[in-house]
Amino acid sequence: MVSGQLSSELEIKAPASQVWELYGTLRIAKLVEEQLKTVIEKIDIVEGNGGVGTIVHLNFVPGATRFKSYKEKFTKVDNELRVKEADVMEGGYLELGFTLYRVRFEIIEKDEGCSIIKSTIEYELKDDYAENVSLVSLDALAAIALIAQNHLTKT
Repeated sequence: MVSGQLSSELEIKAPASQVWELYGTLRIAKLVEEQLKTVIEKIDIVEGNGGVGTIVHLNFVPGATRFKSYKEKFTKVDNELRVKEADVMEGGYLELGFTLYRVRFEIIEKDEGCSIIKSTIEYELKDDYAENVSLVSLDALAAIALIAQNHLTKT
């Protein structure tokens, strides 16, 4: 089994509470769907209201990614620590030999009016598919953080 973790951070000129209001709810999915129309065709909320157990189905524009779609499930939403985790549960990375593909967002208070969006990917991959580790990338999470930053600093 091959496993690993990648992380990136983006400092944002907005209070952590305001950033969490976006990330800690389904508002971030709607914003991403609006802003990334060249990549994401549609995001459907299959089940839930944004809390633990919520299932989201991401459908991609044909040819924009390796995947047609995948479903992820929110496995952790901690409003006190401002941490959200979602695991791919169907399709996408799981079709490429991954047994775990988890995305974590942490909103960290830096100082008054400033915070950090920490984005992390954790993964486990069957040995037979070890070459697919090169598919793990923070690019999409960095794009989401930039969308959030632009939205929050404009409003």
